[in-house]
Amino acid sequence: MAESLFINPTDEPLAARMRPDSLEDFAGQEHLIAPGKILRRIIDSDKIPSMIFWGPPGVGKTTLARIIATKTKAEFINFSAVTSGIKEIRDVMKQAESNRNFGERTILFVDEIHRFNKAQQDAFLPFVEKGAIILIGATTENPSFEINGALLSRCKVFVLKALNVEDLVKLLQRALKFLGNNFYADDEILKAIAIFSNGDARAALSLLEMAANNTETNSDGKIIITNEILEQCTSRKSLLYDKNGEEHYNLISALHKSMRNSDPDAAVYWLSRMLESGEDPLYIARRVLRFASEDVGLAEPSALSMAVAAYQACHFIGMPECSVHLAQVVIHLSISPKSNSVDVAYNSARNDALKNLAEPVPLHLRNAPTKLMRELEYGKNYKFAHDYDERITNMQCLPENLIGHEYYKPTEQGIEIRYKNRLEQIKEWKRRQ
Repeated sequence: MAESLFINPTDEPLAARMRPDSLEDFAGQEHLIAPGKILRRIIDSDKIPSMIFWGPPGVGKTTLARIIATKTKAEFINFSAVTSGIKEIRDVMKQAESNRNFGERTILFVDEIHRFNKAQQDAFLPFVEKGAIILIGATTENPSFEINGALLSRCKVFVLKALNVEDLVKLLQRALKFLGNNFYADDEILKAIAIFSNGDARAALSLLEMAANNTETNSDGKIIITNEILEQCTSRKSLLYDKNGEEHYNLISALHKSMRNSDPDAAVYWLSRMLESGEDPLYIARRVLRFASEDVGLAEPSALSMAVAAYQACHFIGMPECSVHLAQVVIHLSISPKSNSVDVAYNSARNDALKNLAEPVPLHLRNAPTKLMRELEYGKNYKFAHDYDERITNMQCLPENLIGHEYYKPTEQGIEIRYKNRLEQIKEWKRRQ
């Protein structure tokens, strides 16, 4: 093995060495930091409010905080939720109070703020309320669930997105130049690394560094990264997606159609092809969620719950562990009875809705919370179903010019036959009234 650039084991990882210190060198998040966008204006003007950066790993949450640290005139304190407790919080708050007494602002950056429990988060609240600190939190978890409501209400939430393939390829091209002129990888290799990294810049740079570190220098003094090296570094076969992403769509189509045709063996095969090619498991989980209602529907209503659970499992633990959860739901959906009646019902109703967007809601279906609305006969003649023995009324609920239209036409597949029988009973009762 030839001598590598990465000789010193104490060197920082490539991702750390390449961390940008200006917005011009920042990859992705154009919706926030492009010229004129809100976060760009906030950083450039140094008028930093308390805020939360929410996004998946490796999209630049900590980097944005570091850029703020280099540009702000306030004291910037970096704080980790992983290694700090109540005592450390109190010490920092004491320092912030001291700064405030001298007319200085303190920006406190808390990485992985979702790891703080309620009591720890509560310790920040009074200092944020009185302006002793400007809090910037970074989290990979939904702040609506992981951050106290009182604290969250005092912070502006910025959602950072996973980097797209194009952003990652540009970043990797810069990384090659950073490594040196003797390092080389063509755009297909860089695209393969980008796809494998699932929008995570840190993962992409780490994989590039590993590949570079394990590539021998050729006779021309070049270190050329190849598919074979990537396979060794990822323990996976090379990605097969072409420039237009056609194979990506071919594979998800094969998975979807195999499940629809009740072929669990083919479905699991196509699932494994996608996962082992580096496909984002959450993408597959979202498509499976759609399938659960589009192709199984009320023939097996539990399919939707299982698909939701599989998505959550993919979110919580990721690859490779979540592969078994996806396999479980794919097999379940494949052998479940099939019905597309829900999908057909919605599309049929949608067509009528688009043709009748201005159709008024019948007066008896409108709420009447005010005296004026009651005087205008909102809610008049409304029949409350629970007041009737059958829990059904013959009240008309469609707009007048759509009366008689039927959208949901249940099949006799699986337990949907129960829905069909019940619907026929309801219609027969209404016909007798």
